[in-house]
Amino acid sequence: MRLKSLLAAALLLLPLPLRAEVPEKPRVVASFSILGDLVREVGGDKVDVQVLVGPNGDVHAFQPTPANAQALKKAKLIVVNGLGLEGWMTRLIASSGSRALVVVASQGVKSIEGEEDGKKGIDPHAWQSVANAKIYAVNIRDGLSAADPADAAYFKARAEDFLARLDATEAKVRADVAQIPEKNRRIVTTHDAFGYFAAAYGFEFLAPQGISTDSEPSAKDIAALIAQIKREKIPAVFLENISDPRLMKRIGEESGAKIGGDLFSDALSANDGPAPTYIDMMNHNMDELKKALVPHS
Repeated sequence: MRLKSLLAAALLLLPLPLRAEVPEKPRVVASFSILGDLVREVGGDKVDVQVLVGPNGDVHAFQPTPANAQALKKAKLIVVNGLGLEGWMTRLIASSGSRALVVVASQGVKSIEGEEDGKKGIDPHAWQSVANAKIYAVNIRDGLSAADPADAAYFKARAEDFLARLDATEAKVRADVAQIPEKNRRIVTTHDAFGYFAAAYGFEFLAPQGISTDSEPSAKDIAALIAQIKREKIPAVFLENISDPRLMKRIGEESGAKIGGDLFSDALSANDGPAPTYIDMMNHNMDELKKALVPHS
């Protein structure tokens, strides 16, 4: 009995096997939900992603908080859209004291012009073209690899898989567009967020607001738009997930145009919604456009 006690005591004195420390995942902050999804697609389970402007949030009207500054300070990588979308981001990064690498996802995109309050400017909504989303994915891959060189091969493989899925999405979008008669490819949305989509896929979008949801259309502008819809027999007006639907419903009622479903422009839906990922968003938007614009016998 005494021998057993001595053996037990000796075992307690033996050094415990060392546990392998699990390295902490690099923290990546993305400015808004669409970028956050692209980062997750490329970064997979090797990164910890935080999004500042979440699902159904309006990046144009976002007001940063001290908690956002803290998130940037702890980040190893910050991913922004650029093209003037996040006017608040430069100040936020400076005030946070962050030393993170900053990736501009739209770097290399051929920008187009937009209009707001009668003034020309750069349209920041470049992700609405799948070809541009591929540029975003490559920039994100390179940024992740710079921030975490040890996992560069992993990010490369993830990016290649995602780029292939984006190619399939592009093919599907074009096949869907081909079902819509050209005369029906003129529609109205809340704000001018679909310029790149229009240029890529042969649509014309009209909007009472400019490229930012901060702009306020005048009564004269709204009346002129309603008259144009009637005159040119524009078939449908569409709502957006980030905007108050009342204005568009009024325009639809007064013009006689069909009111289509919600389009996702500047934000994804929540996980239980119809557009929780970028690819889901593009497919959902095309489904809504087809419902309203493809003639039904």
